[in-house]
Amino acid sequence: MKRLIAMVAVIAFVGMLGVAQAADDPTGTWKWSTMFGEKSVEASVKLKVEGDKLTGAYIGRGGTETPIENGTFKDDKVSFTVTRMFNDNKLVIKYNGTLSGDTIKGKSEFPGQDGASQSRDWEAKRQK
Repeated sequence: MKRLIAMVAVIAFVGMLGVAQAADDPTGTWKWSTMFGEKSVEASVKLKVEGDKLTGAYIGRGGTETPIENGTFKDDKVSFTVTRMFNDNKLVIKYNGTLSGDTIKGKSEFPGQDGASQSRDWEAKRQK
């Protein structure tokens, strides 16, 4: 009987660990706003984690999906790049952030008009 109770307790504990780990998983759809000059632009990304690898797609205007690249997820750290074309120019944006529940906070980095790297705060919310 004691063995049965101990085994049930171990199974329950392992089950709780699985639920806790799932809460810290960036899989899902994330949305945020970015300012371009005086204009606010809504952005979103679909993410899926497989081990330390992060895959997914950036969702642009009209629902156009651009695959993310170099995606990683480890120790609540999210990192990926998105390559987009604007006026026949390739633009690579690097996203780095920390996952906390249903929020990812961090920085996005991109080349400025003078070629120097610029960064912005980035805060995405998981969509339910």
